Amino acid sequence: MSTITHHDALIYAMVTISAADRSMTDPELMRIGEIVQTLPIFRSYNRERLINAAEDCGDILQGDDGLQRVLDEIAEALPKKLYDTAYALAVEVAAADLHVEQEELRFLQMLRDRLNLDKLTVAAIEAGARARHRTL
Repeated sequence: MSTITHHDALIYAMVTISAADRSMTDPELMRIGEIVQTLPIFRSYNRERLINAAEDCGDILQGDDGLQRVLDEIAEALPKKLYDTAYALAVEVAAADLHVEQEELRFLQMLRDRLNLDKLTVAAIEAGARARHRTL
C-alpha cells in the first residue's frame, strides 16, 4: 500500500516528467503551480505541501530503482479513475516549454504502461495538449 496521497501521486507524475530530461524549466515549474492552484482535483489539497511533495519525489528518484519506485507509488496511490488524470497532467507539464525531450517521451511511455492506459485515451490526451500549446 502506498504511503502518499492521491494529490502527492499527481504531483509526483508532474515533477518526474519535469525532471526526466535533467532540466526542470521555469515554464514547467510554473505550469505545475498553475495546475495545483486551478484544477478541481486539488481543491482540498494543502498547497503549502507542494514543495515537500516535490522534494520527496526527488529523494525517491535519487535512490536505487528510483524511477520504478515513483511509478509504483503513483499507481498504488491513485484510484483507477485518476490514472488518465495523472497522464494528462504529465503531458501538460511536458508540453509547457513547447519542447518535449526523448527522456520525457520515455517517461510518458513508462507511465502509460504502468497505468495500463489504452491507446485511444493516450491519443486524446496528447492531441488535446498539442492543441492547447500550439503556436503560429
